[in-house]
Amino acid sequence: MILRKLENREQEMALLEDLISLLQQDERLVSDGELLKNRIVELALKLDQNLMKLLISNKKAKEHFFEKVDQALIFNKEKFMKFVDNKAFLPDSYTAFKNKIGLMVDKNYIVKSKEVVLSWPYKDCILEGGQAKEEEKRKEIFHNEILAPDEIDRLLDPKVFTDFKRIDAKGEQKVSKIKPDDNLVIRGNNLLILHSLEKKYAGKIKLIYIDPPYNTGNDGFKYNDNFNHSTWLTFMRNRLEIAQKLLREDGVIFIHIGDQELHYLKVLCDEAFGRENFLNTIARVQKKGSDKGNYFSPSIDFILPYAKKKESLPDFTDEIDESIFDKVEKEGPRKGERYEDSKSLYQSSLDERSNQRYYIECPDGSLVIPPGETFPEEKKDGAKVTPNEGDGCWRWSVDYGYEERRDHLVFKETRNSPLLDEHGKQSKWNVYTKRYLTDAKERGNSPRTFWIDFLNAEATRDLKQLDVSFQFSKPKELIKYILKIVGVGDGDIVLDFFAGSGTTAHAVLELNKEDGIDRKFILIEQLQEHIEVCNKRIQKVMQDLGKQKNLLNFDKQDDNYIFCELKEFNENFVQEIARAKDSKELLKIWEKMKNHAFLSYRVDTKLFDNNIAEFKGLSPEKQKKLLIECLDHNNLYINYSEIKDEQHKASKEEIELNRKFYGEI
Repeated sequence: MILRKLENREQEMALLEDLISLLQQDERLVSDGELLKNRIVELALKLDQNLMKLLISNKKAKEHFFEKVDQALIFNKEKFMKFVDNKAFLPDSYTAFKNKIGLMVDKNYIVKSKEVVLSWPYKDCILEGGQAKEEEKRKEIFHNEILAPDEIDRLLDPKVFTDFKRIDAKGEQKVSKIKPDDNLVIRGNNLLILHSLEKKYAGKIKLIYIDPPYNTGNDGFKYNDNFNHSTWLTFMRNRLEIAQKLLREDGVIFIHIGDQELHYLKVLCDEAFGRENFLNTIARVQKKGSDKGNYFSPSIDFILPYAKKKESLPDFTDEIDESIFDKVEKEGPRKGERYEDSKSLYQSSLDERSNQRYYIECPDGSLVIPPGETFPEEKKDGAKVTPNEGDGCWRWSVDYGYEERRDHLVFKETRNSPLLDEHGKQSKWNVYTKRYLTDAKERGNSPRTFWIDFLNAEATRDLKQLDVSFQFSKPKELIKYILKIVGVGDGDIVLDFFAGSGTTAHAVLELNKEDGIDRKFILIEQLQEHIEVCNKRIQKVMQDLGKQKNLLNFDKQDDNYIFCELKEFNENFVQEIARAKDSKELLKIWEKMKNHAFLSYRVDTKLFDNNIAEFKGLSPEKQKKLLIECLDHNNLYINYSEIKDEQHKASKEEIELNRKFYGEI
């Protein structure tokens, strides 16, 4: 028995060595000379064709991970996952050191139903060396954090805010009062801020528009392979769940997304908002043309709109294009009204419907009927017949609509009429219906799901006019259009928790001035460089709008907003670690962390110090990642319930403003 176990162990180790050597042949699975375990798992779950071919090419791997059924080879996914998940597989020095100091490697797959993704490499990221330049070519090192349920603890409790200032067209002002309807721009982790807003804004947001990173690798930063598809979905789920709580009963969310994650996000949103609250899929043309792309030239992205409760959400209405109502009624009760008559009463796409196949009398006394083989017995106006398969029908029923609206018909002579006369011959007439401008305005016009008027080039022009530099911004006219069709009204709040360059605030302020409605905005953004762009843009917009005295809302509204940010605690150490240039600096930070930081309960500082030689042997990137993991992520920022603790050194002014922010005074 013992000999058999030893033989099995030797065979397993031999397979391990073969597998590592084999997988290193696929450049997708290697970074800086090391295999990426999460990437291997992700491709295996997808049954990646190239990975399957690679495994089959090796005799040992083929025998161990594949089963032959008839003439087919079946990949044993579970067996492969267990093997790759084995601690003996890729036990690098980093993993070994984590084990020694108490930060055990998680045995589970990356997505679990109650895990929370705290950081994301585009909006919630720590970059190696604090770099944040899109043009950098080298791979950036991101430190992502997934927290399991037993680690979450007080993570999502309301947080303390600091650095309050009121900003208007003239500049920054000191904050003395915070009103319930103040516009807000907040810097910090959007997950934590959303949960902090819940206390005050649950059930109060009319519209959420977000433009999250598309998980393409081209979202301004190149993210590492450890942040994979499934983690992106967890990241989104965490934020969508709290977003749903913030919406009003008649609220709606619009999520901008690329095709890479569109369908996965759709399923995720069905769970978060309810499949019954899905409204449609909107395709937006983002550029006119491009030579890029292997099979197709990508030119569109998508928007997923979901209602909080569909039954409470009013219908969306688009603006009416009044220019097409180019005719004027000359007689009758609607004399003087504008109308258009471009729509035919017969539509070939209509199915056979009883009461909708009948004769209509034309100006010359002849009769017309849609194409088909079945005709009414009587040859007179309004005579009907039950249609058979293939028979055409009118849009109006003879019993409900035709008699009442006969004066809405327009007869036009044409050589290409699809209609037949009473003898079954082609008629010289076609029949159209009038649509009056007043009726169209009253009923409204439902927006279409293919949007061609909001190209990315417009966003570039918007920013250039404001002397603002930013990549991947969306056009302000796109946001304004959404505000209009949704019917965001006076005092309604618009939330954007991926604020970027501040396009949503720009759209709200500009539309407010145009139509005299006082909408409000809340923006959340993580990156300091984005906040700087955001503040500069919003202030410039307020200045420019203040000069345009012809706008409706010029005198009514005093445009301003309150800026604040999360008050940091352990996050200060995260930033220090990110800025460190070498191992020597990181060791100094570790000494400070032992005395002043909240460390994870799993970390044994004595074991860390006893094995310091191994820590020094790690690369600076891995040293940074490990130090960040040693921190207690429940204490990255200060919980509001602990604002008066002396160790947090909150000033009297901070305490008072936080109480006002949360509506306690």
